[in-house]
Amino acid sequence: MENTLGLEIIEVVEQAAIASAKWMGKGEKNTADQVAVEAMRSRMNKIYMRGRIVIGEGERDDAPMLYIGEEVGICTQPNAKDFCNPDELIEIDIAVDPCEGTNLVAYGQPGSMAVLAISEKGGLFAAPDFYMKKLAAPPAAKGKVDINKSATENLKILSECLDRSIDELVVVVMKRDRHNDLIKEIRSAGARVQLISDGDVGAALSCGFAGTNIHALMGIGAAPEGVISAAAMRALGGHFQGQLIYDPEIVKTGLIGESKEANLERLQSMGITDPDKVYDAHELASGETVLFAASGITSGNLIQGVRFFHGGARTQSLVISSQSKTARFVDTIHMFEQPKVVQLH
Repeated sequence: MENTLGLEIIEVVEQAAIASAKWMGKGEKNTADQVAVEAMRSRMNKIYMRGRIVIGEGERDDAPMLYIGEEVGICTQPNAKDFCNPDELIEIDIAVDPCEGTNLVAYGQPGSMAVLAISEKGGLFAAPDFYMKKLAAPPAAKGKVDINKSATENLKILSECLDRSIDELVVVVMKRDRHNDLIKEIRSAGARVQLISDGDVGAALSCGFAGTNIHALMGIGAAPEGVISAAAMRALGGHFQGQLIYDPEIVKTGLIGESKEANLERLQSMGITDPDKVYDAHELASGETVLFAASGITSGNLIQGVRFFHGGARTQSLVISSQSKTARFVDTIHMFEQPKVVQLH
């Protein structure tokens, strides 16, 4: 899978990032998202594959592109038999977020990315469009920190695993009213808090790399992005746990269904019989092979954003593979126009 799709999926996230970056700072978050979706889908449909979107542009929305269940790739098109024998190709599940952090793009803030994860059919958890309590931590703390423990307990464990004092630890938390008590607890324990307004995939990802000065992600964010984060952390060997949140009273901000009871019924209808189950990275991204790709839209802790120049752009992307156990940073120059040749007289 990596040999066949590695370069292709990098180009998919690059094209989405470039399209979205053109709207950076213009205050148009919906447009920044829409153009990323269009660019990502266009490039995906040129790939020699049979892909199916399992996490996409809204489970309940009537999204025209990259909706859940949509088939993508050359070999899913009406004239597929002109290009390939669809039955010969492995079926691939794809989780996408073409513009992770739409507000970040709209207001020119750091940390937005175009991201996706792929695996064999059935290899990615089809998360409902709910919220998820998340805990991400570096590989040294894998299996030692626990989402069921308090933030104070986990910070003590992190301190021991990383051989750092607690006051050297930095925890990323989304700035939401639901996290007020969590933020107080982290600070009371002696650690530092980095608040973000959006984009917790990048925060989880940063925990998987040394040198980012990010040591944990804690709190509640969107469930679909949790699956994408889990795919990356599984391939990196980092710690990731997620637990679905179905009670609107816990979330406090944002939409999460009509009621707790209605949400429980929806989970039951989706085959989720234990709504309080804690999932680890291998359960959320269970496929034999998992690939993750991200391209920066605006610069963050780990990846630089799109930089435009006359006639082109420069992107930085990251592709992580569980197959080859590699994380590759890819720096690409995109030439929109051929350079003019200056004639000397």
